[in-house]
Amino acid sequence: MADYDVYQSLETEQQFFEELDDVVATQYQSHDLIDETLRSWLYIASMFRDKFCHAEDDIAICAQKLLSSKLFAENKDYVRTQMIHSVLQEDEPSALHVISCFLLLDGRKDESTFARMVEEGCFPRLLDLLHGRKERDGRLHRLLLELMYEMSRIERLRMEDLILVDDGFVNYLFRIIEELSNDAHDPYHYPIIRVLYMLASTNPAADPLSPTAPLTNRVIKCLSLHGSTYRTFGENIILLLNRETETSQQLLILKLLYLLFTTKATYEYFYTNDLKVLLDVIIRNLMDLPDEKASLRHTYLRVLHPLLAHTQLSYPPHYKREETLKVLHILGGMGNSHFAPADDTTLRLVERVSKVKWLIERDESSGEAEVPRKFLGISLPQSQAASSVSVVDIAAIKEKPGVQTPSRKATGLAAEGGQNDAGGVTRPRKILPEVPRHRHGVPFTEGPTLHVKAKKTPPKAPPPRRQAKSKRIVESPPDDCSTSGP
Repeated sequence: MADYDVYQSLETEQQFFEELDDVVATQYQSHDLIDETLRSWLYIASMFRDKFCHAEDDIAICAQKLLSSKLFAENKDYVRTQMIHSVLQEDEPSALHVISCFLLLDGRKDESTFARMVEEGCFPRLLDLLHGRKERDGRLHRLLLELMYEMSRIERLRMEDLILVDDGFVNYLFRIIEELSNDAHDPYHYPIIRVLYMLASTNPAADPLSPTAPLTNRVIKCLSLHGSTYRTFGENIILLLNRETETSQQLLILKLLYLLFTTKATYEYFYTNDLKVLLDVIIRNLMDLPDEKASLRHTYLRVLHPLLAHTQLSYPPHYKREETLKVLHILGGMGNSHFAPADDTTLRLVERVSKVKWLIERDESSGEAEVPRKFLGISLPQSQAASSVSVVDIAAIKEKPGVQTPSRKATGLAAEGGQNDAGGVTRPRKILPEVPRHRHGVPFTEGPTLHVKAKKTPPKAPPPRRQAKSKRIVESPPDDCSTSGP
C-alpha cells in the first residue's frame, strides 16, 4: 500500500474526482501497466467511497470514468476479464461495490458482459455475497441484487446455477420485503421483487447432461407453504405490472402470475381487492396493446383464464362481468374496426376464457348457455378449441430486454394530431364547431334517447298588463287579499 500513500492527501470531493480522471488517463504500454492503472482506480474509488460517494450516482460516476476512458475503449476484453475475476475473488465491501457497479453499467451497454459473467460462474458467487449482506452493507447488497437480476434476465441461467437457489435464500428475500412493507418507496423493494419473479419464471438453458426431472420452483414452493406470511410481494408485483412499459418485464410478471393461478395452493394467495386491480390492469392492457404485440396479448389471455376461474373472482358478486365479456367480444374480432382480424390463437384463447363458469352462468339459468359463444362471434371447429394451456406455452414466449410496449391509445392520439397529404406535409386537424349550449351550460338535446335529459324551454313571460280604461276599475284590494304578505 506504500505506493498509494500519495492519495491519502485527498481532502475534497473535487480533488477525489480529479485524481480519478488522472489515473484512468495514464499512458499504458503493457498488461502490467493496465493492471496498475486498474488497481489505482479501484483503490481510490473504494478507499474514499464512504467519504465522498454517499449517493449511488457517485459510485456510478467512478465507474463511468473508467468506461469512458481510452484505456477501456482499446482493451475492453482484457479489462472485463480483470473485473470479472475481481468480483469472483474480492471480499472487501467497498471494492466489491465499485467493481459490481462497473460490471452493471458495462453489461447494460454490452450484453456480452453478462453472458461472460454467467460462463465464468458469477451467479453462484453473487448468491454467496447476497446471503446476509444486507445487515453488513445495505448499499452493496442492493447493487448486487440489481447485478444478479440484469445478468439473469439477459442470459439464461444454467441448470447447475438454478439448483443452487435453495429455500433458505428465497425465504431470506421474502423476509426482507416484509420488513420493508411500511415503506413502499424504499429502494430495496423493486430489486428484490424483480430477482424473485425472475427466479420464479426463468427456465434453465438446455443442457443434455442435466437430469430430466423438473426443477423445483422455489418461489412458488415458498408461497405455497407461507403465502399468508408474504403478502407484500403479491401487492408489489401487481403494482409493477400496472406501471411496467417494458415488454420483457411484463412477460416475466405474467409468467409468475400464471404459475400462481394454476397452482392450487396459491389460488387465493392475493387479496381480493388486489385481484380486482389486476383484472382492471389486464382489461386496460388488452385494449391498449397494438395489433403487432400478439404474443403479449396471448400471454395476458392465458393468465386471464385461471385468474377468473380459480381465484376469489369466481365468487359472487362477480367483478366486471360485462366489461370482461365486452373485451372478449372485441378481441374476438367483432364490433370494433380499430382492431385487426383476430388470429387463430387469439380466437382459441378468447373462447377458452369465455367458458369460465361465472361468465356464462346467467345464460345457463335461462337455457341460453351458448349465448356468450354466439355473442363473441366464435365459430372455430371443436378440434381447434383451446382446452388447456400448459406452462410450456407461457415459458416459450420471450422478448428481448429493453423493448418498450407501444400503446394503441398513444399511437391513436399521435395520429389524430395531423394528417399527411401526398407530399408528406402535415396538415392541422380540423377543429369541429362547438355544440350550442344553453345559457346555464346544459347542451340543448332532442329526443329521449340521449343521455343528457332534455330541458323544456321555459314559457315566455306574459305581456305587461295594460292600464285600465276606467278609473273605477282601479281599486284597492280588500284587506284580507293583500299581497304585501308577512
